[in-house]
Amino acid sequence: MITTVLLTPDQLLLQTVCYETARRAKAASVELALVRTAEKNSWLMECAKNLQANEAAILAANAKDVAAAPGYGLSVASIDRLSLSPGRLNSAADGLRQIAALPDPIGEVREGGVRPNGLQVLKVGVPLGVIFFLYESRPNVTVDAAGLCVKSGNAVILRGGKEAIHSNTALYEVLAAALPKCGLPSDCVQLLTTTDREAVGHLLRLPEFIDLAIPRGGESLIRRVADEATMPVLKHYLGNCHVYVDAAADLEMAERIIVNSKCHRPGVCNAAESLLVHEAIAETFLRSAVKSLHERKVELRGCERTRKIIPSAKAATEGDYGAEFLDLILAVKVVPSLEAAIAHIDRYGSKHTDAIVTQNIAAAARFTRAVDSAAVVVNASTRFNDGFELGLGAEIGISTDKFHARGPCGLRELTSYKYVITGNGQIRA
Repeated sequence: MITTVLLTPDQLLLQTVCYETARRAKAASVELALVRTAEKNSWLMECAKNLQANEAAILAANAKDVAAAPGYGLSVASIDRLSLSPGRLNSAADGLRQIAALPDPIGEVREGGVRPNGLQVLKVGVPLGVIFFLYESRPNVTVDAAGLCVKSGNAVILRGGKEAIHSNTALYEVLAAALPKCGLPSDCVQLLTTTDREAVGHLLRLPEFIDLAIPRGGESLIRRVADEATMPVLKHYLGNCHVYVDAAADLEMAERIIVNSKCHRPGVCNAAESLLVHEAIAETFLRSAVKSLHERKVELRGCERTRKIIPSAKAATEGDYGAEFLDLILAVKVVPSLEAAIAHIDRYGSKHTDAIVTQNIAAAARFTRAVDSAAVVVNASTRFNDGFELGLGAEIGISTDKFHARGPCGLRELTSYKYVITGNGQIRA
């Protein structure tokens, strides 16, 4: 039996709007693929300048979102991600300038040579096409995503969360105003302003127009996109990041690293959620580190051995070791060896970012080989798994997948390639 679903006029209108948005993006992507590097860089620099020139209007729009945030049930950490400031706007503008300074991956010859039969074979960078980018809370990501997509020759459809609608709209208006001025197609950057969740479903069913979906936000958003998308999805589900303090660690360094990894911005995906400590130095290290963590109001949840050293720590559950808290909460476990730390990360980790603090070169080498994460860090904060910090200019997200991109995704990760084969009459025997 076939069931026919009748759409209301409003539903039909929304479906049509989404279809037209995607269709225009596809047409714009064809134009954008042919735009010269100089014009794309001109747009990036113009947007960077205009972000700072329109600071007051953007911050006023953001203030509306921040004022409404408690009504959406946002946590303190989520409100921090939502909030803009002059410093964050300056960072966004600097990110655009960094993207402009990077080599254009489109048309780049990545490999090449001449075959014995005289054929010239070149592997050349090309755009993916149209990217549907969904994100929550962080309005500065509007700027990063648009900048990366345009520089890599991709049209982008932006869809932020309802909690940031005023901020995203204000930022988008700055970006869109500069497109025709710099010779770029107006539809290569579009913002979906409806907050209707059905719009996401409509767009995820348009693989003829959209080449890649990138969700950036909470696990429920990412799983919905992964489940419903009819095109490839670039994603990570959780950021359960670990810091392991080895027996051979510099303990002062280790304390700085765990405090920064946990407390610098606890509501982001590269913040540490679990601390593993070798039993040989556990008592000395934990008694010292707990003071710094408590000063910053970090709640500790530890194993039995941890609680013997730190009686104020709550008992950790099995769920705590697999959790992404996105808050000032840290799961702690004392482990008997490097191998036990690696096994713990393999069991509970999310393959996002994991760090070791050690002065033992062999231990560091073993950790980096054995831990299967998108980023493995030695003697530094987990917070460095970030496109801006790694010199990518910015990032559109962090992928824990292995196809086609992994880790912070910048310009190169938003491209593919084609083979250009040039001959002088060769035919195959």
